[in-house]
Amino acid sequence: MDVLLWVLQILLGLLFAAAGVVKLTADKERLQPRMPYVEDFSQGQIRAIGAVEALGALGLVLPWATGIAPVLTPLAAAGLGVTMVAAAAVHLRRKENFTVNLVLLAMAVIIAAGRF
Repeated sequence: MDVLLWVLQILLGLLFAAAGVVKLTADKERLQPRMPYVEDFSQGQIRAIGAVEALGALGLVLPWATGIAPVLTPLAAAGLGVTMVAAAAVHLRRKENFTVNLVLLAMAVIIAAGRF
């Protein structure tokens, strides 16, 4: 079980780190073609979402790996799960596909449950 959790933590961490860095560094206009939902948010809100994703990615791996405050790992997974629920709601409202959000939510729930 520990190996599965590590694989999920690293995979989810990489996905959220990449998504977060893109949202932190790219302008809204540049994100629009691949992420049409950004038209509903200001540049500051997009950067805030990116920061949440990037910090959540770090929280998935670093606390458990270092043994420093390991309770932060399941909390980060739970926080990213909440983020995915909100993201799915945005996509649902816009009548967009939210399957990826549900898959990421499931991964976050497995990590949170396994590490608590």
